[in-house]
Amino acid sequence: MKRISVILTIAGSDSGGGAGIEADIKTIACLGLHPACAVTSVTAQNTTGVLDACDIPGEFICKQIDAVCGDMKIKWAKSGMLSSAEITSAVASMVKKYGLKLVVDPVMAAEAGGDLLCKDAVSTLKEELLPVSEVVTPNINEASILSGIQINDVESAKEAAKIISMNGVRFVIVTGGHLDASDIIYDAEKDTYTIIPGTFIKGGTHGSGCTYSAALASFLAQGYGIEEAAKGAKGFVVEAIKGSVPVGKGAGPVNQLSGILHNSERYKVLENVKEGVRILTDCRDFAALTPEVGCNIAMAVKGAESIRDVAAVTGRIVRVKGKVVAVGDIDFDASSHVARIVLTAMEHDASCRAAVNIMYCESVLEICRELGLDIASFSREEEPQGVHTMDWGTSEAIKTHGRVPDIIYDIGGFGKEAMIRVTGHDAKEVANLAVRIARRHAGLQRQ
Repeated sequence: MKRISVILTIAGSDSGGGAGIEADIKTIACLGLHPACAVTSVTAQNTTGVLDACDIPGEFICKQIDAVCGDMKIKWAKSGMLSSAEITSAVASMVKKYGLKLVVDPVMAAEAGGDLLCKDAVSTLKEELLPVSEVVTPNINEASILSGIQINDVESAKEAAKIISMNGVRFVIVTGGHLDASDIIYDAEKDTYTIIPGTFIKGGTHGSGCTYSAALASFLAQGYGIEEAAKGAKGFVVEAIKGSVPVGKGAGPVNQLSGILHNSERYKVLENVKEGVRILTDCRDFAALTPEVGCNIAMAVKGAESIRDVAAVTGRIVRVKGKVVAVGDIDFDASSHVARIVLTAMEHDASCRAAVNIMYCESVLEICRELGLDIASFSREEEPQGVHTMDWGTSEAIKTHGRVPDIIYDIGGFGKEAMIRVTGHDAKEVANLAVRIARRHAGLQRQ
């Protein structure tokens, strides 16, 4: 059996679960490695700040590292909160003992507030830990303290990085979350700088530094070069910030699971649309309700913001010799017409995430009434200049009706086919309803 790589995180525990060892473990696990840990301090901490902290004796920290390294094959480690000179020195000795490649996150203060590093430990970190480390990842404030210079721009950040490297660490990455969102990598061996640009995004940032360094160590452990690992870590943190959710009264923590949950949601939506297409194409009666322009079925992910978050058939669903055929694959950003209906409906009801368009005729509309469906409409003749028909029309029908109806229709216009749209919670639901309407319609036609 293939062994999984193990990353050792040596850091403090955040009782609020947003930073420290808790953030490291979530990050490492999300990136497909096994997290082992050595706890250096236990904090009484929440989203508003650090209320108190209790340091673990250096001797016991060493025992934790001995236990892990004596059992597991560990090459890469990362350190976080090392609050005292004693703890920092103990960790440095263990890094040397086991020849660990160490990523140092020189934690000095919590994002939510509160000091996490004694001032006398800074010199120990510089003199004992950095010389046995591979990478150090200070933010702007930490880089200023470690270098002794004030950082105001990229050039001063470069200067600080070079000064920090003189303590013996090869790579210095000054993270730019407190400057211009760009990260600066300095390679002391090659005397080169690499800038990884970034942009500020909205979201909670508590635990972002811990998450970045843990992700960096994880990518390095998987064989990535420093630049690729830094880009991967930055991308991971960006997704974690985007997916952050408030959990307390203070600084919101990053959400390391955001990317995994997002990808899982997209997969589920694709599968749901796939099943919706199967339901439609398996029903021969649906051919009679396929519009001349074809139809499409679409479903959005939760919290969808654009058509890139809506899955549909890349071509359309068309009628061929009395059968229903899906032309193209199922993918995101594949529909404009039906996707816009879904996105507009979600603005009024976030749970209404799917739609399918079917042929309009009065007999079909009467079937919808008989089935007890909510029905609303809009008139293309009232459409203002400069708007997208589906955005405006869907919104107009919803506002007139007072809620998202099951059926939204219009009777068309010059060069525009009349259409009925079936809305619902997911693609399978709207497909089943469309088939139900089609079978009722077919039955009436045979009478």
